[in-house]
Amino acid sequence: MNTTLQEKVALVAGATRGTGRAIATALGEAGATVYCTGRTTREHRSEMNRSETIEETAELVTRAGGLGIAVQVDHLESEQVRGLVERIERERGRLDLLVNDIWGGDPLAAWNTPLWEHSLTDGLRLLRLAIDTHVITSHHALPLLTRNPGGLVVEVTDGTAEYNAANYRVSFFYDLAKVSVNRLAFSQAHELRPHGCAAVSLTPGWLRSEMMLEHFGVTEDTWRDALAVEPHFVISESPAYTGRAVVALAADEDRGRWSGQSLSSGQLAQVYGFTDVDGSRPDAWRYVVEVQDRGRPADATGYR
Repeated sequence: MNTTLQEKVALVAGATRGTGRAIATALGEAGATVYCTGRTTREHRSEMNRSETIEETAELVTRAGGLGIAVQVDHLESEQVRGLVERIERERGRLDLLVNDIWGGDPLAAWNTPLWEHSLTDGLRLLRLAIDTHVITSHHALPLLTRNPGGLVVEVTDGTAEYNAANYRVSFFYDLAKVSVNRLAFSQAHELRPHGCAAVSLTPGWLRSEMMLEHFGVTEDTWRDALAVEPHFVISESPAYTGRAVVALAADEDRGRWSGQSLSSGQLAQVYGFTDVDGSRPDAWRYVVEVQDRGRPADATGYR
């Protein structure tokens, strides 16, 4: 399999931090040109009020070997997204990969709170951030992506379609958001097929994002210290693992075989042979079903 993406142009929508940043960086390692979008810049913070910026992500892409281009975009604003795609068309003349990783809804979710007690304002805002942003971005980007056969859309979510269909995701609004993103990929796959393009949904496992590491008071180097508080964190994975999954998909000439499917980083690692940064291959969703949800003691043996 050819893993070089030097001639490819990607848009990672929602690349400020977490999975989006890692996907953009991994694409850079494969030589791609990556437009990195988000709301937080060195001059302006979004409602997330965090320090990570799109400029930092673009610099990581370039240092990794690709070309990173930071563009401040609020993906709820249709005209901003339209302008972004027009810029990509003007500067590159093509779009080979769209990664819809826009989110930002975590602070709005009240966990284990029923619908009628949850803030309606926060819940509806969460849905807009999780779903409307993806729809708006695909609406404007797909005409450019479909100009050349082989284009790929990756919808990043939390949970496989199978898992989300059978399990309540701890908040009505969060549950609805993550189920919907899986369906967005399914529907786009149907519409892209006549153009020789594909769409998939992709979920990481238990992610060691910046926010999650801060929550446990650990770093990427000391993450195992968190097991004293949450033993099942033993199955966690770095954001780079999902980044490598996207690169594997984008570089696979037969990637269309996956179109319409709900995929996980752990599942793709078994197929393509990539590993997480520590050399392991965590299979988080199998672990969640077979160990965590069954109330068994935390033990990742055989799952990474």
